Amino acid sequence: MATAVPIVDYLVLGDDPHLIARECTGCGARFFDRRNACASCFATTFADTPVATTGELKAFTIVAFAAPGVPVPFVAGVVDCDGTSVRGNVIGVDPDPDHVALGMKVKLTTYVVGTDDDGTEAIGFGFAPLEA
Repeated sequence: MATAVPIVDYLVLGDDPHLIARECTGCGARFFDRRNACASCFATTFADTPVATTGELKAFTIVAFAAPGVPVPFVAGVVDCDGTSVRGNVIGVDPDPDHVALGMKVKLTTYVVGTDDDGTEAIGFGFAPLEA
């Protein structure tokens, strides 16, 4: 079995992959990066909080130009996961306006981004459309 590592520290792998946000204990604002203080209320204590694995696409763009080696086009989006905004690519859907729409219901999914010479897989996350 190959070793797998998440590409970001807030992605939890395993039987139930999910994201973990840092929630301000003062006001409930959520962040994915390390914080010394809350950007909303300036409190300095945070608690790890699981983020819902389903959500609704609130904004998106179809990316046509990217860094060398990044396949285009792809859909970059902002998903509302039960009140937590998550940026991620929308995968498993044709990257055109006929197949992607605001309000679309999506679910968190993981995929292999790459594998190193030792067979360790880098695992990324995105959002796939929920079956209707």
